[in-house]
Amino acid sequence: MTDDWTVPAWTVMSALVVLLLLGVGVLVSLARTRSRTTAALAAAHAEAAALQAQVQAIERRLAEPPPAPPRAEPDYVITHLGDEELSGTPSDTVPAVPAPLFADLVLRESVVQAASLAAGLRRALAPEMRHKIRFEMRREVKRARKQRRADLRDARRAWEAQQRAGADAA
Repeated sequence: MTDDWTVPAWTVMSALVVLLLLGVGVLVSLARTRSRTTAALAAAHAEAAALQAQVQAIERRLAEPPPAPPRAEPDYVITHLGDEELSGTPSDTVPAVPAPLFADLVLRESVVQAASLAAGLRRALAPEMRHKIRFEMRREVKRARKQRRADLRDARRAWEAQQRAGADAA
């Protein structure tokens, strides 16, 4: 009876050893992965610190006002721009449209465009138009079918004539 128990005991022991080795392998793998992750995190922190230092240097440089160039005092003084303004009849005046009128014009134009689009869609999708399109498509399909048949007959006749000419020559 002890012999019966020794074989399963050895298999259980070997299975436990294999599981133990697998567990150790997993732990070693996790330790390596953790060390790599820690190193990558430290590198990322160092890079972020370097970038932060660069940003602060750029902000300091941009915060300093640029030196203003010295201005020379002009020797002249502008008193007016032209004689037309003095006479009261400006030559380049553009009529100004008041804001409410402009808004009204824009709104009316938009409404007219929307209404014309709706009318066009309603007309295009009307049953009569759909019937007309369907009729024209059927007619075009029939015409194309007849044309293909005629082309096929012509090609067959030409091929048969060529075969007869080849047979007569031989």
